Amino acid sequence: MPNRLFLSSGDLIADRRYEFARDLHLKGDPVAAAEVLEQAIEVAPNFASAWFELGKIRVDLGEPDKAIAAFQNAVAADPDDRHGAGVRLMQLGAAPLTDMPKAYVQSLFDQYAPRFEAELIERLNYRAPAILFKAVIAVRAAERKPAYFRRAIDLGCGTGLGAAAFAKNANSFIGIDLSAGMIAEARATELYAELEVDDMTAGLRRQPDASADLILAADAMVYVGDLGPVLRETQRVLAPGGLLTFTVETHDGDGVIMGKGLRYAHGAEYISGIIAAAGLQLAHLEPASPRTEDQVPVRGLAVVAGKT
Repeated sequence: MPNRLFLSSGDLIADRRYEFARDLHLKGDPVAAAEVLEQAIEVAPNFASAWFELGKIRVDLGEPDKAIAAFQNAVAADPDDRHGAGVRLMQLGAAPLTDMPKAYVQSLFDQYAPRFEAELIERLNYRAPAILFKAVIAVRAAERKPAYFRRAIDLGCGTGLGAAAFAKNANSFIGIDLSAGMIAEARATELYAELEVDDMTAGLRRQPDASADLILAADAMVYVGDLGPVLRETQRVLAPGGLLTFTVETHDGDGVIMGKGLRYAHGAEYISGIIAAAGLQLAHLEPASPRTEDQVPVRGLAVVAGKT
């Protein structure tokens, strides 16, 4: 999902040139679009949106060095990096793999919230919650335990699709999401006893020890590079016998990379190792595609881990 954020330069001429350039790009003339964006930047050198758009065009034109310079200028013009230029730099190998800027994730999902469910379900065939529900049922059946959870936490809850999948199997749900727009959509479902605007790790830090029987993250860990901090907090918050379940996107190698879709992809060995390091026991790790993009299933993993 593209970030459609626009930050005005404060100069009407520069802003109009930006809009003209975007039209040119959409009409299939990236060379002319780049020229017009450069004109806009001459008028307004700290025009973050123009630098970011220019970086995307340079990528399309096969000019990675020029793209890197444009994205670096976009970050310099907007240190909060609401466009996510730093994420593009990670993808291009021009910046170390770090956490995504919070302002970028908030901006992305605040824009996306009103059309989130329609976009995911109708266009992307989103299936992460159903995959996780099936995995949890299978793990509980193997353990000969009921798949019922007194208190559940939905990390990166979005509009509530994860809680909806588990609604009949959990007595009470807490939702945590960085986007206030998503939280507003989730509140309308009336599925949650509590909702908090925060990132996953910080939200978990406010939860009491051994207070949750289920923690789930449907298609949310793809926005977290290093899973260590959130998994350590999960281990603390889970009650003995409790389960963590989540999806990730994956790749053939080990470790973590920035994937083509501007989301992190985690290797299977990395997942196994980081779960063990957090003091959790891996119960289920299977290939599973959480969504379809460009008519191709996205490669992913479904994970269930327990606290013994």
